[in-house]
Amino acid sequence: MKQSLNLKRVQFSGFRLLPILVLGVLLAACSGEDGDDLDQYMRDATKDIKPKVKPLPEVKPYTALQYNADGTLVDPFHARKASNKSSALQPNLNRPKEPMEAYPLESLKYVGMLSKNKLTYALLKTPDNVVQQVKVGNYVGQNYGRIMQITDRDVMLNEIVQDELSGDWIERASSLALQE
Repeated sequence: MKQSLNLKRVQFSGFRLLPILVLGVLLAACSGEDGDDLDQYMRDATKDIKPKVKPLPEVKPYTALQYNADGTLVDPFHARKASNKSSALQPNLNRPKEPMEAYPLESLKYVGMLSKNKLTYALLKTPDNVVQQVKVGNYVGQNYGRIMQITDRDVMLNEIVQDELSGDWIERASSLALQE
């Protein structure tokens, strides 16, 4: 009797192992090296790709400038000297300053335009949120900028600045675009 019980246990455990064994055989059969179309495509796709990497930019060697005591080159750590040359272009330093010359040009905003009696006025907003009217011929900014033209898109001016190297006065065109 004891022997028949052990035999039944073995037969019963064999039935449990049979589905696991069949599943293992099926998985082993499906894991062939050939694969399907997707595997083949993935293997072939990388063959045609070539990386497009731009070369690194060429590093230019640093060259130090020599600053001589005789003043042949400008020393960046000292203030510019006024030019001894008398050039034809110079700002009028004797005229009274206008109120809008107290502000740097970069801090002013062109916010609108008015026309009355055939005169066109630009509305400039200062850093302290005050709106000022200016017209053609007024001075604006700290570089002796004079308004040359006012349009509905921008205010064009000519500034008189000193050249960094020579110290001569040069004229530079600037503009203030309309802020919306």
